[in-house]
Amino acid sequence: MNPISAYLEKSHDILLQIAQQEETIRKAAEWCADSILSDRIVHLFGSGHSRIMVEEMWPRYGSFPGFNPIVELSLTFHNLVVGANGQRQAMFLENTPGLAERILRNFAIRPQDTAVILSSSGCSVVAVEMAALFKEQGVKVIGVISKKHSETSKSRHIDGKKLQDFADLVLDTGAPVGDAMIRLPGLETPVAPGSSLGGILLMNSIKAEIANILVRSGRPPLVLTAASLLGSKAATALFEKAYDQHGRLISKILSHPDSDI
Repeated sequence: MNPISAYLEKSHDILLQIAQQEETIRKAAEWCADSILSDRIVHLFGSGHSRIMVEEMWPRYGSFPGFNPIVELSLTFHNLVVGANGQRQAMFLENTPGLAERILRNFAIRPQDTAVILSSSGCSVVAVEMAALFKEQGVKVIGVISKKHSETSKSRHIDGKKLQDFADLVLDTGAPVGDAMIRLPGLETPVAPGSSLGGILLMNSIKAEIANILVRSGRPPLVLTAASLLGSKAATALFEKAYDQHGRLISKILSHPDSDI
């Protein structure tokens, strides 16, 4: 089988693995919808390439307010690879104890919130500590990992804990150990990862079910929609309404309860 066909076949296998998690996906969506219907928010966090799945949820076409995408540039903006803002620093920082606490100090978190933490290995210190901190504050935690990869990975957390140890619910991207899915003759190491594909399938499945719950609850979401579907004027007006709603939701969580102000 040629590499293209092999990758597409393995991608189809990931799709089947996601489909087997439908009930768990639905449960995750219910928790998220409950937070949104309570006028609270769903916190999303991922470092490294897990940022992709965070931004998949909001904001982009087909998405709606209700989410707090926590994306730290120091952990995710490593496009330069080397030099300033490079990959070495990002990989170091995501395993720095205490960073998660500093990040969450910016937000007034409530038990009515939900948190979705994404980490393919489930082992980066910042992701594990992030899940633990949300858990301590009574927030339901949804962990998105690659189970096979996580099971063979060693956590750098001081207690050896992994993301799934603090998650109330775990979803599996279906990616293999090491993430890369294709082996080629003459090449010792595999290429072409699959965790982002599985993660995107999971997140958009959750998103679709959240929207379904909101509609059935009489609170249809303001979905960012292309002008090619609505016309330029209507699409622009919808974007503005959605951004305004996001601003109102975010304003509730940017005042820390310990502040004297």
